[in-house]
Amino acid sequence: MEDAPFTIPGVNECLDLMEQYHMLPNIKDHSIVVTEVAGVITNGLIAAGYDLSLETVIAGALLHDIGKTACLDNDDDHAARGLEICLAHNLKTIADIVAEHVILKNYAPQNGFAEKEIVYYADKRVNHDKVVSLEERLDYILERYGMNNEVRCRAIKRNYARCQDLEKRMFSFLSFDPADISELLIAQQSILDQNKKTQQSAQGR
Repeated sequence: MEDAPFTIPGVNECLDLMEQYHMLPNIKDHSIVVTEVAGVITNGLIAAGYDLSLETVIAGALLHDIGKTACLDNDDDHAARGLEICLAHNLKTIADIVAEHVILKNYAPQNGFAEKEIVYYADKRVNHDKVVSLEERLDYILERYGMNNEVRCRAIKRNYARCQDLEKRMFSFLSFDPADISELLIAQQSILDQNKKTQQSAQGR
């Protein structure tokens, strides 16, 4: 697969990579819900006038945990492992999103919104395969990864403070609120289904 300037891996290619790297069913389910959340937000920001690539967001969201299975039995950084996997497949644009889905390294509020920020935020809104608030997700992360370590907990809280700022900025331009996302996912056609139909139509031309 190539990630040329205007080529992003499609849904089926992403699903194939999930299989190739033995993504566990629960991680796959989580990634699909993250993709749906990210897609709703991306479409909303595009409607608000922002120049964003829905295809890039979908691929980045589907693959954001591509390195997780390999890191389950060790202390390796799954975002870093995911970066390596994406680069090994020449997916440079997606690699940047995967690398920063846990912690944004270059957060620039003055520069509008980037695809990696949407995936980063969407990941924080999905606990396992359920859409939750940032506060609920933070509580879970603190309990699971904070380990009652003050330094670790402080770092987690700093990261979520950045995500809360991003949420406030994004939703000031959206026509719905953070609490509306679950209902929107139920009411609207799946982002993945829409994307597959678009790709099939394009291939049939």
